Formats: sequence, C-alpha cells, structure tokens
Amino acid sequence: MAILIEHTGGKWPFWLSPRQAIVLPITDKLNGYAEEVRQILHNAGFYVDSDLSDKKLQKKIRDSQLAQYNYILVVGEKEYESKTVNIRTRDNVVHGTKSIQELIAEFHELVKQYK
Repeated sequence: MAILIEHTGGKWPFWLSPRQAIVLPITDKLNGYAEEVRQILHNAGFYVDSDLSDKKLQKKIRDSQLAQYNYILVVGEKEYESKTVNIRTRDNVVHGTKSIQELIAEFHELVKQYK
C-alpha cells in the first residue's frame, strides 16, 4: 500500500479512489439538481460527493482539486435544462459537457480498465 501511495503521489486512479467525483452547483438554486446528479451516480456504484456550500465556484473547484477528486462535475442552468454535467479533472482540464448516462458509461469503462 505504501508503494502505491508513493507511486501515485496521492492521486489515486479512478477505480481505487475514495474521491471519484464531486458535483458543484454554480448557484444555490441548483443544489437540488446537484444532489440529484450525485444520487444517480451513487446509485450507479460510484463514490460521489456534492459541495452545496455558499462558497464561490472558483473556491469550490480549487478545494476539490486539492482534495484530489478525479472528476469535478459543474452544474449550471444550461446543464440543468439539458440534464448534463460539465466535466473537469483534478488537473484543471475541462472536458466539456456530457449527459449523465454517458458519464456513467465512461466511469464504468475506467473501472473496467483499472484506470
């Protein structure tokens, strides 16, 4: 275990990570949708949190990166209307918008490939 921790520098691969994803709503009005997304992903078998605090979005993103969440899922009005999420990774790369079902399929593929 120590070798794995040393080798990854605390940046666990998705399949092993205790912090696979976090959902961040842009405003308090979207807390319900953020919680809905969290629950759907959790029911699909993944470790997902949501940050419903009143912090600014940039602070939430930064805190999530420091906590080493593999995926940071930002939800705003546009995502709520189209039932999608905007995806970032902990290295601050924006991957764009995907539907929740596409994201679940991607997560299953990562687990299957041990990535």
